[in-house]
Amino acid sequence: MNPEQQVAPTDVSEQGTSTAQPGRMVSRSEIQTEKNLAEFLVQMDSYAPIIPEALTDYYLAQAGFECTDVRIKRLLALATQKFISDVATDAFQYNRIRQQASKDKKFLNKDRKTVLNMDDLTAALAEYGVNIKKPEYFS
Repeated sequence: MNPEQQVAPTDVSEQGTSTAQPGRMVSRSEIQTEKNLAEFLVQMDSYAPIIPEALTDYYLAQAGFECTDVRIKRLLALATQKFISDVATDAFQYNRIRQQASKDKKFLNKDRKTVLNMDDLTAALAEYGVNIKKPEYFS
């Protein structure tokens, strides 16, 4: 590590979350990472996720997760929101591909609405490792 990247050991965190140990040289990238983390945590204080906190609390309790920090719960709600958004976007893309293939076979209908289909949802979730199959007696 060159001398330009090393900084004397200091308390770089405004909220006391520094991982710096006394007598240890801290790099500028570590300082920037801690600064970014502190800014992110401050932003999480004012963020209101789309998924209600009561719903998040319920499913976290069902899973046995206990946490009193609201920021952690909001972070988990944000991750869930991102996952649902990604799956819905992928399912929409599968639907468009399927509709493009069916245009060649059927007549063109301009007023056709996009509907979330179980086949599209199954294909989208398969990309994320979630396996959905109907029981054989429903097939």
